[in-house]
Amino acid sequence: MAFLEISNIVKNFGGLVANNNVSFQIEQGEIIGLIGPNGAGKTTLFNCIVGYYKPDSGKVIFKEKDITGLRPFDTNRAGIGRTFQVMTVTTGMSVIENVMVGAFCRTDDRHTAQSEASEVLNFLGLESVKEYHLNELPIAMQRKVGLARTLATKPELLMLDEVASGLNRTETDELVLLLRRLNAEKGVTLILIEHIMEMVMSVSHRVIVLDYGEKIAEGLPGEIVKNEDVIKAYLGEKYAKSH
Repeated sequence: MAFLEISNIVKNFGGLVANNNVSFQIEQGEIIGLIGPNGAGKTTLFNCIVGYYKPDSGKVIFKEKDITGLRPFDTNRAGIGRTFQVMTVTTGMSVIENVMVGAFCRTDDRHTAQSEASEVLNFLGLESVKEYHLNELPIAMQRKVGLARTLATKPELLMLDEVASGLNRTETDELVLLLRRLNAEKGVTLILIEHIMEMVMSVSHRVIVLDYGEKIAEGLPGEIVKNEDVIKAYLGEKYAKSH
């Protein structure tokens, strides 16, 4: 049985089909890239997996348990962490207080939450700014704090929605190294929505492609960049020829 199994997920909004019979499996320890044009249904699929939306049909199986339609709090407790395109961090709180919010998913003890938050911040290289308020930090660091808060919930599966958005090349390269460390050292399975192709192709073990709500391709990064359907729907000839 796969670590995460998405089986024939369908999600409609009125007459708009956002996800149309999407199916795939993820094994524990993989890094999966989820790509496709804007409006392809990527974020909707994330929302169906973690419980912000309930699929109209289909199933989400995580660690051999049917979690379809569970609330986000319950899927988080089950071991799924998720970030958002717009990082929801609380600017009136310090860095460590933001991360403690995530730690309270697993403990009611403030001392334990503070200790676990400090451990995550240290892993991400944010220990030196833990007492800063969010509005004192640059956007790249705020994004890291949002990631830290999610990591403090101790996810086994981490779902990242455009976590590199707004970062420069150096910051993006640092993020790639960080994700690889999370995967290798912490054993976290990753699935990321990303539009920065250089990043997603370099970090992903496999890539899944959505277009108009349907899965149109799945395979190794080297296969995906040569796939005619993906080139036509998303990558374009210029990108394909340069790789």
